[in-house]
Amino acid sequence: MTTDPQTLAWLDQEDSRLAQTIRAHRVAVQYVMRGEESDEPPFGYTVGLFGVGHPELVVVGTGHESACGLLNHVAGLVLAGRDLVPGEVVTHGRAEPLVVEELPNPGEVLYTANRFYQRPDEFSVPAYQLTWAHRDGGFPWDPGYPCPPECQPRPGTWRA
Repeated sequence: MTTDPQTLAWLDQEDSRLAQTIRAHRVAVQYVMRGEESDEPPFGYTVGLFGVGHPELVVVGTGHESACGLLNHVAGLVLAGRDLVPGEVVTHGRAEPLVVEELPNPGEVLYTANRFYQRPDEFSVPAYQLTWAHRDGGFPWDPGYPCPPECQPRPGTWRA
């Protein structure tokens, strides 16, 4: 597959911007909005944690500001020495906790992280999905969860 020169120039600029952000802050957040024709929810993920020996972090179904704030906060915990593990409950300054879950299909989600680390999708950097509790209570696996399944899909059931 060949890429046109204009796209290559844009990718080079994006790669440079990402590298500068990671050098300055140790982590960057990539946010992916969904258009009206997509069934998939918006999501955000970190790029940079794999470089310090930790899986990247993903959050699904939140707005840009919320995703960036949440991911930056939890990434800050990791950068300060915390090693997250699947099943762990994390608080992040708001009332609703997060549960750390392994993302079984990171190669279908972490395109920018894999490009940054020069890894093919089949050998993707690992990731944890941070599953958030709804403000009215409960997690997606709880009976009566007030949000439909598509607002926060379970790990491995969605892709970019």
